[in-house]
Formats: sequence, C-alpha cells, structure tokens
Amino acid sequence: MFRQATRVLSRPFLSARARPFSTEVSAAPAVDASFVESWNKVIPNIDPPKTPLAFMKPRPPTPSTMPSKLTVNFVLPYASELSAKEVDMVIIPATTGQMGVLPGHVSTIAELKPGLLSVHEGNDVTKYFVSSGFAFIHANSYADIIAVEAVPLDKIDLSLVQKGLAEFNQKLSSASTDLEKAEAQIGVEVHSAMNAALTG
Repeated sequence: MFRQATRVLSRPFLSARARPFSTEVSAAPAVDASFVESWNKVIPNIDPPKTPLAFMKPRPPTPSTMPSKLTVNFVLPYASELSAKEVDMVIIPATTGQMGVLPGHVSTIAELKPGLLSVHEGNDVTKYFVSSGFAFIHANSYADIIAVEAVPLDKIDLSLVQKGLAEFNQKLSSASTDLEKAEAQIGVEVHSAMNAALTG
C-alpha cells in the first residue's frame, strides 16, 4: 500500500490534462456534443436541458491595468439587491474576519458569517445585515455576493433585537438537549451580531 502511495505522490502535479484555475466564465459556451447527440437520438422533439453555465454571461477578461471601480452583484434566493453595480469598495463579514474588497482584489472565495455588509460608493455607504452565504471575488474586479438572508440595516428594530437576544440567552441556559443548545446558540450568535451592527 505504501509503495502505491509513493508512486502516486511522486507523479508531477501538473499534467497535460490539468486545467488552470480560473474564476472567469469562458466566452465559448460549454456544450457536451456527445450528450446533445445522444439526447437528440432519444428525445428529438425536446431541446436538451441547459446547465447553469448556459445562463451565465461571459466575464470580461482580467484587465491589464487596475480598474477604478468594483462591479458588484449581490443576490438573495428571492431577489437581486445589486446587479452589476459599480462601487468603490465592499466590506464583507467573512468567517475569517471583516474583509475589504477593492478593485483589483485577488481572486478569493469567502464564507460569510452573520454580520454587517457595507457597500461604499463615493461618500454614500449602504449597509445590510447578512445571515450567511458566500462571496466570490474575481480577478477582473467583479464580486458576486450570495446571501441566504439580508436586510437593510435601517429596517432592523434595535429593541426587538435586544429582546430576541435576551430570549435566546435564556433558552441557552435552560436547554437540556444538544439540539436545543445548538438552536439557542445560533439564535444568540445571530442576535449578538445584529446588536453589534446596530450599536457599534
């Protein structure tokens, strides 16, 4: 077994079939010709299904000079908050800490935690509270932020947040099962993050 592991690990990492890492959507549509041909043989009167890649627009190539703006797409499962909006900076609540994203940022994928997302456009700052999600930062100064839930910060009532925080703290102290403790802990974390976003 160890001999095989040594042989596998001694292979070169980059082989002829390896693809370079890229966050850009290719300009040419990715269609599996053999799949389409097989589909047309079996069901000739129905178009073959499309993959998510078929619905994505190609991204512009990575510019040779640093752009002055960051293009942001901020979407929720039920709505699009920002679509191709050019901004100066976005600060996202990543699980590793607050992350500022400026034009020309290195390609990154970040998991979001409950916290404050701020979009800076000139002197205007729009703030949202996000529950969780992911941020995809592309090398061509595009940022795709996908959140499970997001609310503009000015629509959150501080008194209700503090009331909810007190209730979840009480549930956490009286929880008897692991499930009850986990649910209460999530409630405490989310309400604490909302409270910090509103008061801090």
